[in-house]
Amino acid sequence: MKILVNRKIKGLFIRILLALIFFTLISVVCTFLLPGHAALYVLLSCTGAGLSILVFLYLYFREQDRIMEEAAAQIRDYLSGDTDARISCDEEGGLYRLFHEVNSLVSILNAHAENEKRAKLFLKDTISDISHQLKTPLASLNIYNGILQEETADAAELREFTELSEQELDRIENLVQNLLKITRLDAGTILFEKADENVSDMMYSVKKHFSWRAEQEGKTLSLSGDETITLFCDRTWLMEAVSNLVKNAFDHTRKGCTIRIEWRAFASIVQIVVRDDGSGIHPEDLPHIFKRFYRSRFPLNDSADRPSADAQGIGLGLPLAKAVVEAHNGTIEVDSEPGAGTAFTLNFLIPAKL
Repeated sequence: MKILVNRKIKGLFIRILLALIFFTLISVVCTFLLPGHAALYVLLSCTGAGLSILVFLYLYFREQDRIMEEAAAQIRDYLSGDTDARISCDEEGGLYRLFHEVNSLVSILNAHAENEKRAKLFLKDTISDISHQLKTPLASLNIYNGILQEETADAAELREFTELSEQELDRIENLVQNLLKITRLDAGTILFEKADENVSDMMYSVKKHFSWRAEQEGKTLSLSGDETITLFCDRTWLMEAVSNLVKNAFDHTRKGCTIRIEWRAFASIVQIVVRDDGSGIHPEDLPHIFKRFYRSRFPLNDSADRPSADAQGIGLGLPLAKAVVEAHNGTIEVDSEPGAGTAFTLNFLIPAKL
């Protein structure tokens, strides 16, 4: 019986049983020795047994009341702000199982409070990072506009500054858009509309998006893969993830380099690879590249080897790609060697073959 698992309840039953046996034996012995007063002895024995049981019950319930008061005091302490308050639950039995569940609930509440605290701290740091990231393009725009306001007579110089202003405006827009997207992913407010999509069609759409940039920068963007492969995904968001990887490749390659998008299907996964033969990633940067606003501590020193595009980045493209891939129950891996190029590999499980 589960009720007897509790040591105190078991002790109560044993004491009551022993009291009944004791007074019954006394009644039997007295009745045997003095049979003329048998009724009196039975009455006295029943009275003694009843009083003993009442005393045992009083002591037991007084102890239970003390335990409940201590538990209530711990709960009040927790509500008053003591997050370390816990109810002692070292015994067995239903009451202590209840106390254990209360302690578990307290631990869950503490974990939620800690997560909320970290979220608020992250928001604070993110806002600080955004302010810092926006300072550079805004300062540049102010300088360029100041020069434009001087009404320079050199049309070529005027065109150069307007192009630089446009680049800085693009950086600001890219930062804000990526920040909004990654914030929505964090908040879980995005409802992915998944369907069986043709991978080849999606990758050709990505290539079309970057075709003008490839032509302007003298780079090649090539595709290779089985045109019949499909993937159960949200087309828009998966293309967003791949586009961020392709953009990263453009940012870190020089004129004449090649960027490749490859895809293939295995027994249980669909794999998409974005690779380039650009500047690569320093080994000490690899563990951190998916952190938001992370900037490499190992910039290229030789200006002749720098990529033609502005490779400063804003530190949100790769984290956004990772968040989207993981939201599709996929994984993202990176393999890179400085000076030899980088390859990002996306692996997605095929649900029908799980």
